[in-house]
This record gives sequence, C-alpha cells and structure tokens, in this order.
Amino acid sequence: MEPGCVGENDGLTFWVAKPEDYDDVMFISKDIYWGNDYLPHRYHEWMVEPDRVVILARRTGKLVALESGIVVDGGHTVVVEGLRVCPSERGHGVAGVIQRFADGYMKKLYPSLKMKRLTRGDDPGPEKLSKFQLLARRAILSLSGEAESFDGFISALKAKLMSTEGAGGSGGRPLALETEQQLRAVLLDSDIASRLQLPGGAIIQDWQPLQPIDSNLAVLRRRNLTWFVGGSHDKPKFVSFHTPPYPVPFKVVAVRLNIDLFGLDQAMGRRALVAHLEKVRAELRGMVMMHVYMHSSLWESLRLFCQGESGVQQWKEYWEQLFLEKEL
Repeated sequence: MEPGCVGENDGLTFWVAKPEDYDDVMFISKDIYWGNDYLPHRYHEWMVEPDRVVILARRTGKLVALESGIVVDGGHTVVVEGLRVCPSERGHGVAGVIQRFADGYMKKLYPSLKMKRLTRGDDPGPEKLSKFQLLARRAILSLSGEAESFDGFISALKAKLMSTEGAGGSGGRPLALETEQQLRAVLLDSDIASRLQLPGGAIIQDWQPLQPIDSNLAVLRRRNLTWFVGGSHDKPKFVSFHTPPYPVPFKVVAVRLNIDLFGLDQAMGRRALVAHLEKVRAELRGMVMMHVYMHSSLWESLRLFCQGESGVQQWKEYWEQLFLEKEL
C-alpha cells in the first residue's frame, strides 16, 4: 500500500482525512442536501474533534467517497455521519464498500464498540431497512426566509400565543438551562426518556443521536447549544435546544438553523419555538434555512402556527428523520 494508506479493497484505497483534503471533499459534495450541507462548516472541526475518525476513499488517486464516525455512549456506539459519494461513482456500490471498511477500521481502533447508529432523511426502502433496527422517526418542519423577515415572523408568532394563551401562556414561558448543574439534572434524570418520549431513548442533536448519559455530556457541551425546558427545572415536560446558526452553500449568504424539540405538549412546543427564535434572531444572516425536529404528533400544530404572510414560508413538505442502529 501507499504510504499513509490505511487499507484497500475493490479498487479503492482508504485514507484518514486531513485538513488539506478539504477542497477535494467539497468538490464531491456539490449540490448535496439541497444546499443545506453542514460539512463545509464542520469539516475542520471534525479534524480535531475527540474520538472522531473521517475516512476517505480514492480511486487512482481521485477522491470518490467519504464517511465519518464519532464514538459516543461511553465507547459502545459509533455514530456514522457524512456519507457521500462523488456523482460519477454513485450507483456502483462505492457507498457499501467504504461503509464496510469504516466499520472494520473503527472496530480496530475502538474494540469496545458494539453498536452502529445513524440518522437519515430519506426512507431507503424495506430491503436496506431490513439490515437495521428502526428505533424512531421524527417529523421535520422546514421553513425558509430572508433574515430581515424574521422580526415580523417572530412578532406574528408572539401575537398568536397571546391570542390563544394570554400573557405568558397557560404553562408559563420556557425556562433556560444556563448552568452545567441544571443541564446534568435534566439529562441524567432516570425517567427522562419515558417522560419526554425521547426518540429511541436518545437526545438527537443536529442529526447526532446520543444517549442521555454522563459520558455524552462533553459532546453536547462542545455544540454550544441553547437549552429551554417547559414546566419546571426539576421534572420538565418539554426540553428543547437550538444549534448556533451556521453557514451553508444554499446562497452566497445563507445560514442553517436547527431546533430540536422533545416532548408531546403542543402548547409547550409553540412556546419553545418562539423562545428559540427570539434568542437567535440577532445571529441570522442572509437566507435562513430553518429545520424544526419533533415528535410527529406536534408537526401539524406547528405547521399551522407558522403559517402567515411574514415572508417566512414552508419550503419542504412533511418529511422525517429516521433513527437506525445495527450491531457491529
């Protein structure tokens, strides 16, 4: 094998990604995720993130595929992310080859691994799903608008809350989780998964599923999330957070905003959405691509809540986030 190569199979050579591979990775990632691709922003963070490995596949020196995995859940789970294949190689089995190599490579590096988990935004069909256990589905509400439209949008949502619930709402404003102690108390509560109906028993942050256990708190802290709870700090009936907006290639100036909601209370879901939008408003720039992830029972209520003439519109029909796992 060539120096630096970590494996080869089916005419492909495999390499651990480096910062200088960025341009090649961006070249095979054009037009992915409808311009919502996170990797241009995250790639260099991935290069230094603890317990993450990014594998590249090359054919005759040309980059053709990428897959990444981060080890979580106390070393028992690898969450795979970022799978992509260059357009000219799609449909020829390259994805399967790099996935099999990455599984084996991660297992050698981390012998304690037992499970492989991933999320995806498309239904791959029964044949592919049969290889995994489907742990959960979450509904996604996708909205878009220019940043300057969000002042009117937020004002309209607040007016709707006032008209239906009165000042403060029947359950009060969402409470911020501002200290490490508060966050630990909420996430490490033994009944949080059942009380909030967590999807597959996990906190899914920006498509990354994490069990609510102590060893994963460091991963969540690195994400610089803004947290709110509904009901009380002690036994909240609703938990939510947003990921700081980050640039995406949809337009020259565009950002992606992801808001994750956990719980079944529709009124708390509406109040949480408004709280996050108020908190993040000053960070929005250019075109805003906003995705709200939730239990399917909340989707229609939030869709109707967000309807209006404010310049912020639904840009994708109902779709879902699938949470899958399999044994390694």
